Amino acid sequence: MPEYRRILLDGAAVHVLREGDELVAGDGRRVKAGEAHHLPPVVPSKVIAVHLNHLTRVEEFQIKLAAAPTYFHKPTSSLNSHKGAIVRPQGCEWLNYEGEVAIVIGRTCRNISPAAAAEYIAGYTIANDYGLHDFRDTDAGSMLRVKGSDTLCPLGPGLVTDWDFHDKYLRTYVNGQVVQDGSTSEMEWDMHYLVADIARTITLYPGDVLLSGTPANSRPVQPGDVVEVEVEGLGRLTNHIVTGPAAIRTDVGAQPTRSEEVVSTALGGDWEFRGIRPPKRT
Repeated sequence: MPEYRRILLDGAAVHVLREGDELVAGDGRRVKAGEAHHLPPVVPSKVIAVHLNHLTRVEEFQIKLAAAPTYFHKPTSSLNSHKGAIVRPQGCEWLNYEGEVAIVIGRTCRNISPAAAAEYIAGYTIANDYGLHDFRDTDAGSMLRVKGSDTLCPLGPGLVTDWDFHDKYLRTYVNGQVVQDGSTSEMEWDMHYLVADIARTITLYPGDVLLSGTPANSRPVQPGDVVEVEVEGLGRLTNHIVTGPAAIRTDVGAQPTRSEEVVSTALGGDWEFRGIRPPKRT
């Protein structure tokens, strides 16, 4: 399956084709994939994410899935890349990973059927839909700062075309240990359905990205952690967590909170009412 990447090569953003361990530019220049400065593989006009889709995630929260998917928006200023740093602002503590498959649109798309959606998909890449749950109370359901803060939307390493999304494993690792182990087979709504659903009222343009949901066991990570998302046939997206150089300003806006909803969501369920003490990192 062809895999295309965007890298910074001699000071310019360049599209390259992966050939084994090398990335090859259109003019013939080659660079080792492990040494390349990666950029997001696409430049979307918008990034739209589904709230809940993997059934293991629904079961984890012990809730009933809605009859149809609901979505939120991640601003393009949140885009990040393979090997990029994920910034947790000072004063925040509930930054969660969410390994996902990202759908990339290839043709302008509006008012299509699920059966026709494949014709409008350029390919797929990996995403980590990080959530800064410290702002969950103040976002009133919009998820704008929770999911849209700077650096919280890494994509990559490449765009893979001709990938069959059926029955593919999805795993997330923190410091080399598996923390999420899911499959596209546990999705309630598949990639074609999601594209057609959004395109009923929102025109999708080439390069636009749809995030298709995460399996169970999204949990907080700490500065210094290395987080990797591996999807069968798409490769492995790697990022590391750092502390931001400045604290959240206190002279404007609502502040990060540590409410029961924030903590229970970050830890994967309602710990207080289950009578379970939240686990401590060691």
